[in-house]
Amino acid sequence: MSFELPKLSYSYDALEPHIDARTMEIHHSKHHAGYTTKLNAAIEGTSYVGQSIETILAGELSPGLRNNGGGYYNHCLFWSIISPNGGGRPSGNLADAINSTFGSFEEFKSVFSSAAATQFGSGWAWLCAKNGKLSVCSTPNQDNPLMKSGCGNMPILGIDVWEHAYYLKYQNRRPDYIEAFFNIVDWNEVSRRYREA
Repeated sequence: MSFELPKLSYSYDALEPHIDARTMEIHHSKHHAGYTTKLNAAIEGTSYVGQSIETILAGELSPGLRNNGGGYYNHCLFWSIISPNGGGRPSGNLADAINSTFGSFEEFKSVFSSAAATQFGSGWAWLCAKNGKLSVCSTPNQDNPLMKSGCGNMPILGIDVWEHAYYLKYQNRRPDYIEAFFNIVDWNEVSRRYREA
C-alpha cells in the first residue's frame, strides 16, 4: 500500500484573500505531490511498506525518508487544520488548556507567531499536546514533533513557513502571512486533534 496525495475539502481559491489560489495550487499539486511520490519511492521494498506515517516518522530515518515523510505528514496535517470557514478562537477544553498554559488566547497567538516568525530559513511552528498539556515548538525543514529530533509531543496545529507557502502573495513579509493564517484555522479540527492526543 502506498501513500496518496489527499484531496482537499475546499477549492484552491477558497482561502482567499488569506492564501491565494495560485499558491494553494502549487503548494498542493506540486510540493505536496512531490513529497508523496518521493516518500513512496523511499519506502518501496523496505519494512516500512504498510506502516502508518506516524510509525515511520518515529523510527530511524534516512535523509530522504525524513525529508519526504515529514513533508507528506506535515502537509496532510496543514490542509486539515485550515478551512474557508476557519478563524475566530477555540472553545471548550482546548480553550481552557490554552488559557491555562499561556494565560490567554492572545498570549498563545503571540508565542506561536513568534515561533513561526523566528524559525530560521524553512520550517514549521507547532502547537502540540501530550497528556492534555500544550506546548509550542518549531522545527527546521520538514522535521516535526513526532521525530526523534522533535519535541516528542503530538502536533495538533502547524503552520508551514517555507517560502513556497506564502511568497507569491506576501514576499518577505512572513509576519503578515502568520497573522492571516489565524483567519483560516479550523479550531474544531484542532480541538478534535487535542481530544485524540
